[in-house]
This record gives sequence, structure tokens and C-alpha cells, in this order.
Amino acid sequence: FTFYMDCSTQYLPYEKTGFFSKIVQDYLQQHENLKPFYLHNTNLSGVQSAMNARDLHPVNRSVLVEELTLQYQGIAITPKVQEHIQSLLLPNAYTITTAHQPNIFTGPLYFIYKIIHTIKLASELGEKFPEKKFIPVYYMGSEDADLDELGFVHIGGEKLVWNTAQTGAVGRMKVDKAFITLIHSISGQIGVLPFGNELTQLFSTCYTVGKTIQQATLELVNALFGSYGLIVLVPDNARLKSLFAPIIEKELTEQFSQQIVAKTISQLQVNYKVQAAGRPINLFYLIDDKRERIEFKDGVYSVVDLNIQFTKEAILQELQDHPERFSPNVILRGAFQESILPNIVFIGGGERGVPWSR
Repeated sequence: FTFYMDCSTQYLPYEKTGFFSKIVQDYLQQHENLKPFYLHNTNLSGVQSAMNARDLHPVNRSVLVEELTLQYQGIAITPKVQEHIQSLLLPNAYTITTAHQPNIFTGPLYFIYKIIHTIKLASELGEKFPEKKFIPVYYMGSEDADLDELGFVHIGGEKLVWNTAQTGAVGRMKVDKAFITLIHSISGQIGVLPFGNELTQLFSTCYTVGKTIQQATLELVNALFGSYGLIVLVPDNARLKSLFAPIIEKELTEQFSQQIVAKTISQLQVNYKVQAAGRPINLFYLIDDKRERIEFKDGVYSVVDLNIQFTKEAILQELQDHPERFSPNVILRGAFQESILPNIVFIGGGERGVPWSR
């Protein structure tokens, strides 16, 4: 953090801001309490270590590039984005990734900050390791179903809320007349500001009636950051999820993730407050306008709120036929990300870049 006063720069330590939890502060300071929980330090040697580890766990680059190419069809992209997509085929190319849900109109400011941080870090690493390629990626959490969290924006102190009856994954929801009304409201507030009219026009171009929120967000973020080579990835994709299918099957049949998370939480709780605990099956069933949790009891898999049941054989067949219907929750989302991207650094909410680890 820097403050500019009389043309001089003053630095404020993270722990002095009051915005970062103890676990984040200790991680940044490489405190002994946290060293058992990660493999790579937050420095250049840690990045090199992460690249070495990633090379031992390659991803299917061909499928990734093919699906990104399809995703960007019909969208004007910069030569730098095109170059970055094709560079993902190279074994010396790695991604620097941030993730966020598709908040309407980008939502909170840290949506933008995380993306800028990702772009900046990728650029700096390119200078430090000129023989490598570092590609900034915004991984869209479009399967999040919490519209109360994603469906509003604050403009000039006023909270503008998208009042829609749509349900399920917010990324699959479609722009409707109520959404267009929000654009008119925003226009009235920012039209007199520098670039206000340009921003309103951008919103009107990206958010058109009938377009999904994930498609509109892809177009918006591409328009804002495509000149820097940022790649937007929408993981709500059957082929990409098919790459993750072995982990989904393991979760369905062994419920392995909660066991691992529970062990880690019990160790972390000695010194820290931990938020996410997970469930026996950390997957949702995603279909049309519904995203509901999958439960297992007495040998039967149930999507309770949809009154759907599967035997073990049936749900594994469903996974084979329709991998896109299985949606990781917060516990498995990161594992999915790391299964489809050649990632070495992840940039989270209140954290600096975290070198990739398994």
C-alpha cells in the first residue's frame, strides 16, 4: 500500500491496514505456524518452485485452447489475447489466475483490483523469467447461485438491485428488461462524469436482452482488459469438466475432500479462525435454472430440492454423459481450476499472489 504525499511515497505494512486477517498476515510473513500448509514461498524462488511442480502435473493444453477459441468466437479480441491463447499450447507457458463471480457491472472494486494485480504480476514475472511466458487469466465463477451477493451495484452511494425472478447459477441467468432499467439508472448517475457516457455505452453493448450474464461479463472484462492480454475463462463447459471427471467421480464414490479439509481445519484451528468446512459431497447438480446440492444416504444419491435420485451406477453414467451438470463448490472449485489451467500463482480476495501447490 502506498500513499502519495508531497510527491513522496510512504509504505504502510499490511498488518497496519486493519483489512487483513491474522492468517493472511502470517502467510505473507512466512510465519512458522503456517509453513506446514504450503509448498511454495511468496517470492521468486517460490514461483520457480511452483513452475517445477507444475511441470510434473501437466494439463490438457489442447482442449483448453480449443475451448477458449470457441468461447471467444464472435467477440473482437486483441492480437495480444489471441497470442496468449495460442501460447497456452507451449510447455513453457504458465497462467497467473484470479477468480471472481460475475457480479453485475463488475460489482465491488476488488473485482477490478484482483484483475489488475494479475496482469501486473504476469508482466513482472515475464521480466524476471524471460525464457517463460506468463499469461493473466480471470477465471469466472459463473456457477455461483447467490444472486443476493452478485445482483447489485453501488453508484454514488445508492444501491441498485437487479430484481429478477430467475434462479440457479447467476452466470446462466439472462439479461431482461429489469436489468436494462439498471443501465438507464446508471446512465443518469454517471453521465456527467468523465467517461461516464462511454461506460454506459459499454454496458449497453455488453448487456443486451437475452444474453447470459456470463457471456456479458466475458465481453465486458474483455473490453476493459483485452489490450493487456487478459484471458477470460468461463469454466461452465462440458469438455473442461470432462477433464475434471476423475476427481468428481472420486468425490462421489469416496467423499474424500471433506476428510482432507477436516484434518487441515483441525490443525489450523489451533492458531486461526477457519471459515469453510465443506460437506460430505462438495458438488452441486447444475441443470437449466437450478443448482442444488448432491447428497448421499443409504446407497442413494439425491438432489433433494429437485426430487431426483440416482444409484451409484446411474450417477456415474450421468457424469460420463453430462459432466457439465456437476458443479464444484468452494472446496473443490480450486481443484477444478488447477486441473484445467497450467497455473502457478493464484490471486485471491485479500491476499497477494499465492504460488500454486498441490
